[in-house]
Amino acid sequence: MERRDFVKLCAASCAATTLPTPAQAQALKARLYGKARLVDERGDPLRAAALKPGVNYVFEYPFAATPCFLIKLPKPAGSGADLRTEGGQAYRWEGGAGPEKSIVAYSAICAHKLTYPTRQVSFIGYRNAPSPVAGNGQVITCCSDRSVYDPYAGARVVAGPAPQPLATILLEHDAKTDELFAAGTFGGEMFDKFFEKFGFRLQLEMGDRARSAVRDRAVVRELAAYSSQWAQC
Repeated sequence: MERRDFVKLCAASCAATTLPTPAQAQALKARLYGKARLVDERGDPLRAAALKPGVNYVFEYPFAATPCFLIKLPKPAGSGADLRTEGGQAYRWEGGAGPEKSIVAYSAICAHKLTYPTRQVSFIGYRNAPSPVAGNGQVITCCSDRSVYDPYAGARVVAGPAPQPLATILLEHDAKTDELFAAGTFGGEMFDKFFEKFGFRLQLEMGDRARSAVRDRAVVRELAAYSSQWAQC
């Protein structure tokens, strides 16, 4: 299996600039969760070639209640970006995955008010077309607070009140089979705050499995099938 994309992202945490304390250095390392094969709604392995450019895909990872975006960008995202968390911790995003380095995955939990795609509606998503908030497009926008993230640069904040980039979901791409796997996160996670804020709602919707770890496989759906409505701005 080709693991170069994943290994580069993991190694990048060791190359971050000027870390203030050993504790912060530890926090910036890649967080490795259970490895999950990305599959379609039939349960078949999802191939990178099957992804449609510019379409929002959603899967849950690393917990059953934490949605993530999977996006095949119209252009390669291989140049990387130097980023910082809200606490000022530096880290290096090394670019997209897949044959053309155009596939990216990020937590779909907005870094401002923790807006996320629900089954009823999503106020956050990738916009390929221009709009008053998205500018020329090809950005991730959160319509609840008008935060805008650049998926070509590690989901860097380019507009709005969000205090840090979206957390990166670490992807592995198997060049032989063209399969994709989620294996961890990198950057500023929001999971603890997410469960603290929405714990009661998630308990009603999902019971005790809301914080269950995703293992072995993660089902990928288009956002249009995941949420009944998508509020675009």
